[in-house]
Amino acid sequence: MGQGLGSDEKDPRLLRQLDLERPELRALLARVPPQKTPQLSPEWLRCEMLERVQILRGAHVRPGARVLEVGAGPQAIGTVPLAHFVGGRGAVVAAERERWSRLCEIVDLAGVAGVVRPIACDARWLPLSSDSLDAAYVLHAIRSLGSEEEIGAVFREMLRVAPSIWVAESLPEGRTEAQRAHLAMYRVRSRFFAAADGRPDDRPYLPLEGLVALVEASGGRVLEASTVEIDLPHALAYFPRENLLRVRDPGLRADLERQWDDACRLIAAHGADHPPVGVVSATR
Repeated sequence: MGQGLGSDEKDPRLLRQLDLERPELRALLARVPPQKTPQLSPEWLRCEMLERVQILRGAHVRPGARVLEVGAGPQAIGTVPLAHFVGGRGAVVAAERERWSRLCEIVDLAGVAGVVRPIACDARWLPLSSDSLDAAYVLHAIRSLGSEEEIGAVFREMLRVAPSIWVAESLPEGRTEAQRAHLAMYRVRSRFFAAADGRPDDRPYLPLEGLVALVEASGGRVLEASTVEIDLPHALAYFPRENLLRVRDPGLRADLERQWDDACRLIAAHGADHPPVGVVSATR
């Protein structure tokens, strides 16, 4: 069973899995400070980074490689692990359109600022030369890239600037009560963004075959598609109930409020855990 959202205690699974990591990775994550995010555990950022470490192990990131990360996001959740894997002689080009927030601060605290090159851009039009990088990654960011047409345009750009791409995204599969609790809240979150903002941010998770189809439709030749099981808490689907006031349709808002309440009850009872993660690797 997972922990509730706001627990101040470290999840024993986080401690156990950190103990299994190499000392240099433990030291890296120890430099990432506890977070002060309302309703979330102070350890949520370290948990998310450790999850990225676990899925990236299957990507065989080469030390010294120059790589692209699409959708780096405001907290460098995938950027710091990628920088760890490429090492001091490598480089991570961290592409993000608008949500920068604390990325530069966090990579600096983690001690990897010299490896990371942030660029502000729309990933459909990357300001990078063809074949200028060794590999391109998108880690849990597909759901924020827009429509399937926009996602396809991003994948084509990734394949233009690098010979191989690696895609990772949560799957809509709940095998435990805690995973199903996360999915219940995420469904509310996805519907909320669509209703309040009119754009497919945090769009519904795709099944593995859906990820494969998107990569293939973009011209990628899929080398491997697999599922990674994650045994860590995952609270990032949560959002404050008062945000639902932005939904103008009263009937839809009432429906979302009922679903939000149901999801919170599930999280209080079971915690919220990472669902399985689908990973797809491809070349041109």
